Amino acid sequence: MPQPLTDPFFTYFSEGIDTISIPDYFSLMLEKPHQLCLLATKQLQNYLSEQTEWTHNFGLSNRIDGAIIGKMFGVLVVRNQNDEIGFLSAFSGKLAGTNQHTHFVPPVFDLLTENSFLNNGMEALGKMSKEIKSLENQNNPDSKEEIKKLKTSRRNYSVNLQNEIFEHYHFVNQAGEEKNLIEIFKNIGYKNPPAGAGECAAPKLLQYAFQQKMKPIAMAEFWWGQSPKSNFWKHGYFYACCKEKCEPIFKHMLKGFALEKA
Repeated sequence: MPQPLTDPFFTYFSEGIDTISIPDYFSLMLEKPHQLCLLATKQLQNYLSEQTEWTHNFGLSNRIDGAIIGKMFGVLVVRNQNDEIGFLSAFSGKLAGTNQHTHFVPPVFDLLTENSFLNNGMEALGKMSKEIKSLENQNNPDSKEEIKKLKTSRRNYSVNLQNEIFEHYHFVNQAGEEKNLIEIFKNIGYKNPPAGAGECAAPKLLQYAFQQKMKPIAMAEFWWGQSPKSNFWKHGYFYACCKEKCEPIFKHMLKGFALEKA
């Protein structure tokens, strides 16, 4: 079906959905996906299997080199401002070495921007580490105090850099209220947000939907590829959104939302 140029990330269903009932409340998958999410997932998985735009080693083919990195993907069924039903797609973290892909909603904050504060910060940390290693290799007892000071400086610099990252992740809810990660997690008693918070597929999807004035209808996430670190993640299986990273963000983003636990 041809798609009008209303939104580059809004995808129409390739199959008819007229016989499927639209839930009155937002369906956030806890046990099983809504039927609309099953259709959206099928469509997205067909795209992942057939696309040739980028190369990522999911561990599903012997023809691709590099480390095997399975990914969590998400679909969010939405109603757009034209009163049309479709869905948005997202992935967790990076895909094929980048945050930006034409088929998927953008990240909440792009850490990979050239000459960003993160790149400059990582470069500064690298210089500190080289200086520490150089002094350690000299094996000079007089350098012990200097090494200790450098390690303290590196640790403090790293903590400040991480906090700066968290401050750049701003999440909006349906009412237009905006909070960064530090504010979100402090409100529920966390000292600091966990590493990688805000990079999961689900918050990306809600963020884009709210920014574009789309109404969320139902959401589901699934794992695609092999999992080199844990047998828990299985190819093609659905999983509920993670409690550690996503649940606190949802408390802010879904404030005032009537939820249907599917």
